[in-house]
Amino acid sequence: MLEALASRYPTDPEIEDYQPFTDGFSAAMKPVYEANPDDLDIACIYAEAMMNRTPWQLWDFKNGVPNPDASTPEAIAVLERAFDHTPGAWDHPGLLHMYIHLMEMSPHPERALRHGDRLKDLVPDAGHLVHMATHIDVLCREYQNVLYRNLAAAAVDDTFKAYAGPANFYALYRIHNLHFAFYGAMFLGQKAAAIDAVLRLREEVPDEVVRAYPDIFETFVAAAPHVYIRFGMWEDIVGLAQPEDKELYVTTHALIYYAKAVARANLGQHTEAQAMMAAFTTAYAAVPDTRMLFNNKARDVLAVAEEMMKGELAFKAGDHHTGLSHLRKAVHLDDHLEYEEPWSWPQPTRHALGALLMEAGAYEEAEAAKLVISAGLVYPNPKDPSVPEGK
Repeated sequence: MLEALASRYPTDPEIEDYQPFTDGFSAAMKPVYEANPDDLDIACIYAEAMMNRTPWQLWDFKNGVPNPDASTPEAIAVLERAFDHTPGAWDHPGLLHMYIHLMEMSPHPERALRHGDRLKDLVPDAGHLVHMATHIDVLCREYQNVLYRNLAAAAVDDTFKAYAGPANFYALYRIHNLHFAFYGAMFLGQKAAAIDAVLRLREEVPDEVVRAYPDIFETFVAAAPHVYIRFGMWEDIVGLAQPEDKELYVTTHALIYYAKAVARANLGQHTEAQAMMAAFTTAYAAVPDTRMLFNNKARDVLAVAEEMMKGELAFKAGDHHTGLSHLRKAVHLDDHLEYEEPWSWPQPTRHALGALLMEAGAYEEAEAAKLVISAGLVYPNPKDPSVPEGK
């Protein structure tokens, strides 16, 4: 193990390309595993080493196959052999954790449901492990678990925060759990729970944390407008205040204008809605390319907002053709965001498209959009019939 680990880390502190070292560690762990296939710790570390070669690239998830450059089949074989043949594997949190990550981008996330159920209570003082099952739950539409288990993880996080304080990198994991919680509450239609989670999330991201890691943390502050739109809280949205520090909270600034434009359109205040759309355009232009929401650039997420907003404004003003065209573009952009859990655009674009198609009397296309959601395919499905060719 020590000899293998020596290949994991460079001795030159100026090294920027770590790929040879992640590949080297995976290769060095192979003979260690082959000599000790029933050692659960070694099996876990070997699987993790293979998975870390291609983080977030284990699967071509849009086509449902492993990426050819990844060690996905080999990692599956190691982990499933342990669960099928090695005593104690179902009590090993590392193996369970790895299998959840291995299956979350796969075409069969349900294969890890049992693993998540087992892991959730196995290490009760580790908030991240209490939460981990929900990476699979959200894909399998177990939204009650998404809400309940992330609230349980948040309670564990509070204990750690009391010990270590709030201003540290683990803040990212605290808000990740609350982010999951409000997402699950939105899909359950639980307005109070969604609002509570999103307000708690904001409290977990104080200004000093955002200033320390703006490109990582700021985008989470922008969560509230999504919840308010989801539940049609138009008057509340109109009353939302823009952030005082518009340079630091640049994504939040833009998203609030998006929400206000949509709210004004739904209130029939079309002149005001156009003014809010113009303000969004200006704010959007100021969002730096470095600002991220986990795996997606904030600019790419806001591109979905832009098309949603334009679609709502045009449709509510009576131009159904233009409005629906923008909403179809929003679906396309939403589908082609980078994979993330929960999905980086939390208001499914097909919900809005399907509802307005029905209002316009386009029932066949509305049914196609809704069938995707009914099938549980709330994550990208580029072959969806509700997206016409070329759109």
